[in-house]
Amino acid sequence: MSTQEDETPFDEYRDEVDRPLSRLFLEYGPGRLHWFAIGMVANFVAQMSSLLPPLILGAAIDAIFTGGGEYTLPLIPDVWLPAAEAGQFWFSVGTIAAAFILVGVFTWIYGVSANLFAHDVMHTVRVDCFRKMQNLDMTFFDDKQTGEVMAVLNNDTQNLEMFLDNALVNSLRLLVMVGGITAILFLLNWQLAFVTLVAIPAMFAFTYWFMVTVEPRYVRQRAAVGWLNTRLENSLSGMGLTKTTSSEDYEVGRVRKASKRLFDDTMAVLKLSYVYRPGMELLAGIAFAATFLVGGWWIMMDTAPGPMTGDLQVGEFVTFLFLTQFIVAPLAEVSNIVDQYENAKASSERVFGLMDIPAYVTDPADPEPLEDVRGHVEYDGVSFSYSATEARAVGEDLEGDEEVVVEDVSFEAEPGDTVALVGPTGAGKSTVLKLLLRLYDVDEGAIRVDGHDVRDVCVSDVRGAVGYVSQETFLFDGTIADNIRYGQFDAPMADVREAARAAQAHEFITDLEERYETRVGERGVKLSGGQRQRVALARTVLQDPEILILDEATSAVDTKTELMIQQSIDRLTEGRTTLAIAHRLSTIREADRILVLEGGRVVERGDHDTLLEADGRYATLWAAQAGNLDHALETLADGGE
Repeated sequence: MSTQEDETPFDEYRDEVDRPLSRLFLEYGPGRLHWFAIGMVANFVAQMSSLLPPLILGAAIDAIFTGGGEYTLPLIPDVWLPAAEAGQFWFSVGTIAAAFILVGVFTWIYGVSANLFAHDVMHTVRVDCFRKMQNLDMTFFDDKQTGEVMAVLNNDTQNLEMFLDNALVNSLRLLVMVGGITAILFLLNWQLAFVTLVAIPAMFAFTYWFMVTVEPRYVRQRAAVGWLNTRLENSLSGMGLTKTTSSEDYEVGRVRKASKRLFDDTMAVLKLSYVYRPGMELLAGIAFAATFLVGGWWIMMDTAPGPMTGDLQVGEFVTFLFLTQFIVAPLAEVSNIVDQYENAKASSERVFGLMDIPAYVTDPADPEPLEDVRGHVEYDGVSFSYSATEARAVGEDLEGDEEVVVEDVSFEAEPGDTVALVGPTGAGKSTVLKLLLRLYDVDEGAIRVDGHDVRDVCVSDVRGAVGYVSQETFLFDGTIADNIRYGQFDAPMADVREAARAAQAHEFITDLEERYETRVGERGVKLSGGQRQRVALARTVLQDPEILILDEATSAVDTKTELMIQQSIDRLTEGRTTLAIAHRLSTIREADRILVLEGGRVVERGDHDTLLEADGRYATLWAAQAGNLDHALETLADGGE
């Protein structure tokens, strides 16, 4: 039974994927099928060539070594074959040698061709999956399971490559070997052929049972892989918290639980495989034993057993035994083929489940141009709910039970104005500003830039006009220069340095041994919080946006660093429309307008002095931060906030 933790971001869509492997070929086969076709033809030639040596050996035994028959080969006219024994001998030697050469050459051809096809598909699927994730809405990433995503990009694409490279090749090998051997056996002695092939129907029935039984186990195994990856990623990302709280044993326990789940689901698959593989080998062994029994009796007693009639030559019997052994290997390989098929089917469902997740924040069909942005921002009756957005993502109606995060927010920011948002944690401040960037789309109302509804213009145009500085500064593993250039990748070094100076970052950068070429480490761990924040500010300076969003940009630094960053911000905001969130009210006292949010609604608005005179919620917050606790307590006692 599935549990809440079993659910993944793709489950709603994975379950709707129809015939995933057929879809894989239809979507990714065109343009690569020539490699696939070359590989399959070469594989066919190689496998057919491998059947020649035992066939020629049987003919040589009967005609040359025992003298008990004529030198004949199926489908080859007798006039093409040598009449003398010496000629027959050298013809046999040459043909067997040529057959082995053909096997080697065409095995190499199909190996190279099949791998080119399979690895190219794997590469393209992985890139397409990553591109899809880049285009998905932030709602997807709010509920992200990083390990699950990594499992799709790595494990699942590798499973598809193994299926395309190994399983398809081995399937053709099986068909060629079984079909070719069956034809040869019937041409040599149709009566003994029935004995040799008596186990084939049972093998097919056994295989069908295995496929039906193992498929749901593979689905659970793939989900377990994603859950383990998620747990490992979360545990490694939170290593600092784990150590500072002495929670190592707790994290080991959580990983042990996820690993045990994968162990159990993997063993469920393997236990079934361990029944199937020996079962197939047993059936193939029965076919070999039956052939040896009946054929050996026929040769030894020199009379056809039971209802059989005619003669059986020694060479024919040897050929039967060789070919029966040849058929054992591909039939026993069916288990691996089924394993890879079921694994690839489960993986392709997950891949296409991801690909089918719709993106709701998209460009309009006929976007309005957003040019020469002045920076006029208008919020008009904006409401938003995460639960409503998630419901839209899976095609459901919430029927009014959504939790509203932003409700009926309206305000304007003229070009060059600074509008500040304050309020308690969870009031919806950050969400209000993320709606301007279209990280989410509003449920009701509209947000306009220079009179254009942001939903009517290209997403890239909106985001290109808005610079965003968050309290959660993210730097990529790379150099400081690379991180400042991020988003403006072709910016010259002179502009990078100038942006760093404007952000008060140039001085500390030049003190580093490698200066702008200093690698910052994963997530910028080699820099302090203040240094990371100033690099992020330099990135925004280089972008030179008309509208600036500051989401508590100085909350994670000390007082001295805050003063330096605030100087950078003052320069950056000059002449730009600025929307700022601040937990330190002293940083926004000069704002043109201040909005106080609670429960997603604007409960007060005005400039600093006006709000203090109103003696409401803002005045209470200001008093608390200014150290006037008596005033704050009196206000709270009177029923204020």
